[in-house]
Amino acid sequence: MSQPLPIYRIQGREVRFPVVVREASSGAVTYLVPTAAARALLPGPEFEIVEMLPGRGLCALAIIDYRDNDLGDYNEISIALFVRPRGERPAIPYLGNWIDMLRGNLGVHIIHLPVNQSFTCEAGRTIWGYPKTLQKIEFEYAPDRATGTLFYEGERALTLSVPRGGDKVIPKSQLKTWSYVEGVPHVTIAQQGVEGFGMKFGGAELTLGTGPIAEQLRSLGLPKRPLMCTWMEKFHARFGPAEKL
Repeated sequence: MSQPLPIYRIQGREVRFPVVVREASSGAVTYLVPTAAARALLPGPEFEIVEMLPGRGLCALAIIDYRDNDLGDYNEISIALFVRPRGERPAIPYLGNWIDMLRGNLGVHIIHLPVNQSFTCEAGRTIWGYPKTLQKIEFEYAPDRATGTLFYEGERALTLSVPRGGDKVIPKSQLKTWSYVEGVPHVTIAQQGVEGFGMKFGGAELTLGTGPIAEQLRSLGLPKRPLMCTWMEKFHARFGPAEKL
């Protein structure tokens, strides 16, 4: 018999599952980065970097504009590393990881997830163990680009500009995130659908400022040319609870 899904009370409001995103836009860039430098940013030994090439893993930066969401209308910037639980391996080294990425089977551990609204900040930390912090985030839109700027603790940490555009529809895909809830490793599964999806192998621009986030990204060799960049003009999603590994 399945257990009832938990109900959370955050700032006097109930949060029930699934947590629904009805409309949002997102741009993301993915970089090949040194495995050793990425591993140094993981908070514990339970996860290991997914290697796509010998000594190279993946780091993804994303700007997300949530417009209609159970957790509010807010801006978010995500910095994540592709990881697996320690000891898991693909059947075919390296090639298996590329296949899993193309199929959407790889998961990420988010190392920074700044947002600009307090409710989603507290909810994300409490429910899923996401490392959300309350920061100033500015988004700008042009017909062919979207730009997000993060001010971390008052300092400009980064500006990420990504190309817009795409006409592909992806009715259903899975998102997997690995996190720690009260120090215990968990996994969260979300289902999403996308309209206006596009992918390019260039065109993104990342500039780094000052502060700890900028320095961590520099330790990964950024900024540099990304492996790829993607745009989702409109997506919706349903997030489940965090499940203990």
